[in-house]
Amino acid sequence: MSGHHHHVDRNVRLPCALTGVEHARRDLVPLYALTPGLADAILRERPDLPHEALISRAAVAERRDRYIRDMIAAEHGELNALEAQVAASIAHADTISTDVAADYAEDRTLGERSADAVANFGGSWTFITVFAVILVVWMAVNLVMAARAFDPYPFILLNLVLSCLAAVQAPIIMMSQKRQEAKDRLRSENDYRVNLKAELEIRNLHEKIDHLLTHQWQRLAEIQQMQIEIMQDRLERREPPSDQPPPVVPA
Repeated sequence: MSGHHHHVDRNVRLPCALTGVEHARRDLVPLYALTPGLADAILRERPDLPHEALISRAAVAERRDRYIRDMIAAEHGELNALEAQVAASIAHADTISTDVAADYAEDRTLGERSADAVANFGGSWTFITVFAVILVVWMAVNLVMAARAFDPYPFILLNLVLSCLAAVQAPIIMMSQKRQEAKDRLRSENDYRVNLKAELEIRNLHEKIDHLLTHQWQRLAEIQQMQIEIMQDRLERREPPSDQPPPVVPA
């Protein structure tokens, strides 16, 4: 029966104190449950709100986004696109970290994949070994064939092939390096977003913990004061100890 009552209470529709739009009770958050900084920002906007005012989660997310943007702007100056993404992710409780390498790899064109493959192969010992073998075989064949050699000493055709290979390989490697630089930039931007979000979340946690500690100390002080009052009341009403002799009644 009690469970059913709880279910009904959570689904009853109540108006949001900020927007006036009705929402289910489970979609409303009391003002005192918010972090002190966010609650103060809302109270500056609406100083007439009581401590128990109910605010919709959408309105809280909007105010939190505005509060975090103001916080970042106060420390870093004008917000850039990355910091705006961080503020939005915190306001809506979204994750912001991504696998930059995987996302970047999915967007590669056929030419970019080919450039990466050529650059990877050209910077390996396999390429150096194969190329050295080809050079040795090329020169050996032409030296052995002598008069019938297709590229006699000093191997002018080989020099032309090497020059053409270097002329083609250099821009391909540069293309791959530019893509690596772009990927590194995206990774650094992602790291910056994650670090900034972690810094802001830790600050919010400190704020929440300080708020909870202050509230608990107030409650402990109230309980201690009540205990002192109870002890004083008992001392004032305490009867004489039972081990004292009874009063003498005159004959």
